[in-house]
Amino acid sequence: MTGTLHVVATPIGNLEDMTYRAVRILGEVALIAAEDTRHSRKLLAHYGITTHLVSYHDHNEKERTEQLLLRLKQGENIALISDAGTPCIADPGFMLVHRCHLEQIPVVAIPGASALIAGLSIAGLPTERFRFLGFLPAKAAA
Repeated sequence: MTGTLHVVATPIGNLEDMTYRAVRILGEVALIAAEDTRHSRKLLAHYGITTHLVSYHDHNEKERTEQLLLRLKQGENIALISDAGTPCIADPGFMLVHRCHLEQIPVVAIPGASALIAGLSIAGLPTERFRFLGFLPAKAAA
């Protein structure tokens, strides 16, 4: 019996934007794979979550995916979080989620804050149809 990968959305600015379900899952899983463990520790400390963290980012995604898959195959439940918002949406995680699907490991979304939807909801624009082509570059020169 395999474990489950939980793709958990985190707040995009205000720590109170965390869902009850996300807090519960992060406290129950065996391991949390985080984009930046230093950043994530602040969130976890705010909610009293002591689950062990490992880094999962663009520079270690390939090797860490293999390590996480092994633990999932051994029956451990793992949460994947990014610094803000939902993993895999302009953030690391695609490789792990894709491999889980290939290996028939359950993947569950724990929805929450979304910068894209939050911005769209207050933009005063029609929302029946829209297209997301990625976020603007972080640096003004780009």
